[in-house]
Amino acid sequence: MTLFTVSTWVLPLVLAITLHEAAHGYVAHVFGDDTAWRAGRVTFNPLRHVDPFGTVLLPALLLMIHAPFLFGYAKPVPVNFQQLRQPRRDMIWVAAAGPGMNIALAVAAALLVHAVGVLPAGAERWALANLVNAVSINVFLAVFNMLPLPPLDGGRVAVGLLPNALAAPLAALEPYGMMILVGMFFLLPALEAQTGLRINLFDELVIRPAKAVILIILRLAGLA
Repeated sequence: MTLFTVSTWVLPLVLAITLHEAAHGYVAHVFGDDTAWRAGRVTFNPLRHVDPFGTVLLPALLLMIHAPFLFGYAKPVPVNFQQLRQPRRDMIWVAAAGPGMNIALAVAAALLVHAVGVLPAGAERWALANLVNAVSINVFLAVFNMLPLPPLDGGRVAVGLLPNALAAPLAALEPYGMMILVGMFFLLPALEAQTGLRINLFDELVIRPAKAVILIILRLAGLA
């Protein structure tokens, strides 16, 4: 693992999760909640968003073990949904802002690939690697976060869109959401290895949709 390789993954990952969280805070501010704004979290400064484990240690560990994907997270931006002008409706926009920012970053990175040719050879190789990784990291984060399970962004969007009869039980899952995800994406594959059954939901719910979105972005950018 060289410094070159690490830098081409860490830089786009930090930007992806930093701008993801800043987008949540900015949209919350627009819709009436200034909690994140007052806390200094509506900023492009990554140091205000860094989580020691999720932003540094977890990605480093995944790089070291040559994991098939890179993942990380920042400190969640504080949002007081009750301060939003229309809490249920505005919650949808606040939640969708993070994944929306990641898709926008992925599109921007794909378009910038056309400009790397003006750089010197060494810089061109480094910039191209960053941009390619930025596309995959941002799309992966967007797809993962839009899974309809609280506390993920997609879960909050679903709670805002569904009728009360369905939204209430889904919202009640929020304290257990991360445990459910761990079971779905880590324990089930282990069970699959033992039983031979095809129960790896991570491929079906995250990897395949992410690959499809990446292909669409590459086509839109004229790269595929």
